[in-house]
Amino acid sequence: MKRLKITELDCVARDIRERILSVVGENGGHLSSNLGAVELTVALHYVFDCPTDKIVFDVGHQSYAHKILTGRADRFAQLRKNGGISGFPKPSESEYDAFSTGHASTSLSVALGFAQAAKSRGESCNTVAVIGDGALTGGLAYEALNAIGSEQLPVIIVLNDNEMSISKNVGAMSKYLTRLRVSKKYVRIKSEIKCAVSVIPLFGEGAIRLMERGKKFLKKIILSNKMFEEMGISYYGPFDGHNIRELVQVFSQLKDKDGPIIVHVLTDKGRGDESATTDPEHSHGVSASTGGKSKKFSDVLGSFLMSAAESDSRVIGVTAAMAIGTGLEEFSKKYPDRFKDVGIAEEHAVTYSAALAAGGMKPYFAVYSTFLQRGFDQVLHDVCIGNYPVTLCVDRAGAVGSDGVTHQGVFDLSYLSLMPNMTIMCPTDGRELNDMLQFSLGYSAPIAIRYPKSYKAEREHEPVEYGKWEVIKQGKSKSVALCVGPRALDAALSAAEKTDITVVNCRFVKPLDNELLDSVNKRGYKIVTIEDNVRRGGFGESVLSYLNAKKLNAAISILAHDDKFIDDRDVDSTLNASGLTSENLILTLKSLE
Repeated sequence: MKRLKITELDCVARDIRERILSVVGENGGHLSSNLGAVELTVALHYVFDCPTDKIVFDVGHQSYAHKILTGRADRFAQLRKNGGISGFPKPSESEYDAFSTGHASTSLSVALGFAQAAKSRGESCNTVAVIGDGALTGGLAYEALNAIGSEQLPVIIVLNDNEMSISKNVGAMSKYLTRLRVSKKYVRIKSEIKCAVSVIPLFGEGAIRLMERGKKFLKKIILSNKMFEEMGISYYGPFDGHNIRELVQVFSQLKDKDGPIIVHVLTDKGRGDESATTDPEHSHGVSASTGGKSKKFSDVLGSFLMSAAESDSRVIGVTAAMAIGTGLEEFSKKYPDRFKDVGIAEEHAVTYSAALAAGGMKPYFAVYSTFLQRGFDQVLHDVCIGNYPVTLCVDRAGAVGSDGVTHQGVFDLSYLSLMPNMTIMCPTDGRELNDMLQFSLGYSAPIAIRYPKSYKAEREHEPVEYGKWEVIKQGKSKSVALCVGPRALDAALSAAEKTDITVVNCRFVKPLDNELLDSVNKRGYKIVTIEDNVRRGGFGESVLSYLNAKKLNAAISILAHDDKFIDDRDVDSTLNASGLTSENLILTLKSLE
């Protein structure tokens, strides 16, 4: 691409955009964010020399054009599939992927680290962080901005501003960037003055240098937006993020400047696809066609909150820029004053929810399992120590498939279980989730309700009683499967069709049903626990620890994910690899004989 003329780059961008549309339409993936960053990515690679220069993509869900340009075009058809390329930057996949990303607001810290490492090694290279305006709502970004301004290393921050994250941006930073967008007036005036002065014989160049020294004064006259400058980071822009010629000129002029700079580019999320442009929120993540429609737990949560808010004025729904994915979209429309989207700021969302609860409200924080990890300290310190009645609705728990290693929700049972005062519940279907949510309304301490994206069918359930499990099938043999969540229960019920075992729905992971455990232990049962979570610190180890303390009489085996990161792109494949299947459950019970 670098051998092409700059006039030919628009054709490159057009071909890349068509390729993204074709593959994402077949495989699923992040559509609107990638379509909006095509020209920007082309310009960056045209100017900078990767992999010597480092380009760090925040979150990474806008890196498809980058992957196509860096030797992976022939494999792009296998995007997000096993054996194919990841949907996020992955250094083990390519030396052009500078850093593994998947969560928002990390790129500025990474870029500063790369810049400092290069300086320490005495190397000369450029470090570029591409961060969206949505990711700039995250607290980690501000910690990094503070350090970047202090260190004064040559970090180039490209602010990809499309006025969207996943849900529409909120907060003071969004309003600040809105003011910056209108500052095109300043850029135009400065350019016009510079062109006029430069043609003055003998005097022009000196006048330009004088004008450059006075540019801060000019900005002060025209604008009042000085946040980045006051942090020690030179601001340039905004520029048209789809004008490759302009972007190439800007990056070429700024790549060798000393000190940190921020280049503000305006892009259209979903550009090139009408549906993605008009509805970028729903086109952020596109699912591959599966031939059938599954039932979503998030729909149940949304319906419950709509109903609960009508009769209980304390109910508040909280999200971290994920209203659609977590099922709160309709709730946000009907109860805008009771819906709080805090932006990509999970830590803030947790502490904010704790204070809402301390103030007499009943907050429900809906969040993906992988993103709740970011609020670990806040859940422990701000929710659990105070014992506040915050309900964490932990979506996308367990194996997640196509999004890969950065998004797997297989750790939450472990890290939540170690927290005093925390209750953990796991529904197996939508009806049971609704029952658990109803239970949470009258519960006055922290609760985490944990579930994957979807479930297959609903069944009748016993009323939810604190700390009590539900026997789904009573077998005649002295074998029992203790199941957590819908995937584990489905596997156990399938096994029960071939062997006469007792199947228990362990709807409470914390506390355990000690009465039931004492009973099966006393009778010397063969016990297999099965959970869509890592083994270490999970449900099975909690059961084993309890039974050991009671002098273990039963034989027990734990089926869970191994102590390693999972980069499988298919949920069924992940479950098979971890032995969370009916076939392996039967084999495990036989091995205990």
